[in-house]
Order: sequence, then C-alpha cells, then structure tokens
Amino acid sequence: MTHPIITDLEARYTAKKYDATKRVSAEDLAVICQAMRLSPSSINSQPWKFIVIESDQAKQRMHDTFANKFQFNQPHIKTASHIILFTYNPKYTREDYAKVIDTDIANGRTPAKNREQAFGAYAFVDLNTDASGNNAAWTKTQTYLALGNTMHAVARLGIDSTPMEGVDSELISELFADELDGYICEVALVIGYHETQTDYNAKLPKSRLSQDQIIQVV
Repeated sequence: MTHPIITDLEARYTAKKYDATKRVSAEDLAVICQAMRLSPSSINSQPWKFIVIESDQAKQRMHDTFANKFQFNQPHIKTASHIILFTYNPKYTREDYAKVIDTDIANGRTPAKNREQAFGAYAFVDLNTDASGNNAAWTKTQTYLALGNTMHAVARLGIDSTPMEGVDSELISELFADELDGYICEVALVIGYHETQTDYNAKLPKSRLSQDQIIQVV
C-alpha cells in the first residue's frame, strides 16, 4: 500500500540511541505543541498538561528521576533533543470542565445560552469518579490518545521518538512539583534524531502481526 500515512508509520520506530548534537527546530517544536493541543479526548475534557523539557537544567532534573529504577531509559534524557511529560489530572472536576465549556462559548462552538445544558456531557466524568473524587484511571487513558497523536505528528516531521512508560512517577512528582501542580506523569515521550552508528533498532525491519490476525471485519 502506498499512502503518506502508511509511509509515516512504516518509517516510525522506537529510537534506542540519540545524537546529542542534533536538536528539533523551534518551528517543528511549534507544530508538535499544536498537535498535542489538538489531540482528542473524551467529551473534549482535555484533562492533561504537557511539560516540554528543553533546558539543560530541566534535563538534569529529569535525569535525576531515574535514580532508583528504569536506568535503561536514563541515557536518552541528555542526548535527545526534548522530553515531553504527558500528565493527567487525577481529580478532574466540574470546574475543570467549565473551562472547556467557556472556551467552546468563546470560540463559537456552544451558544452562551446553552452553557448549563453543555454540562450534560459531564455525566461521563461522574461515571468514572469514585466517592473520593478520584477519576485518575479515566483521565490517564486520555493522555494515551494524545501520545499516539503526537507520535504520528513527530513521524510526519521526520523526527525520531521513544515512548517511555519506564519512568518514576513518584520522583517526577517530587522533582517537577511546581510544573505538575498536582497532575501525575506516568508516560513520557523522548524526541530527537537517532545516532546512526549505535541505534541498532534503526537497522531492523519493522515487524507486526499480519492484518488478518488482528483485524476482523463483520
């Protein structure tokens, strides 16, 4: 099959070594940030924040979060161009959703007179919220929608990436407390350009189960 989307996905792979001399341009980073912002989420809840780690000081903090575990991912932090923390709100509230509705009104998507009616969609949040107000299981899943969208956007730009669930959420919460402000990070995306000589994964053929093994049309 020949199609730009398939070309992107055929070329995309998980980079294992990054070239520390290469950086993602400001122009491409702006596209990536817009792609994250435009990611879909249930009821357009957008229960996330994306923390883009760019400076040497912030990279050192992220490097330090690997003190206790997942050290195999630590080398990426200082060699890759950027690290993006995909964070979620563990206690998404009606007040949080009100910001979405008010933005919809400002953008002309929802008439101001229908503001209260628009809260009907909040029933989906209630269905996923426990007695203590925690809905982390639901909000966390939304970040993976954004992650997948971002990974394709990055591939379209010819930039390499490495998704990482191998991160220490507790240490990230401690060392990035000001940026997180109560949000939680359990997955991150490293972006940059692979090192051509030592990234063994770049040379391996892509391997996936066949379409008839995983897709059933009924």
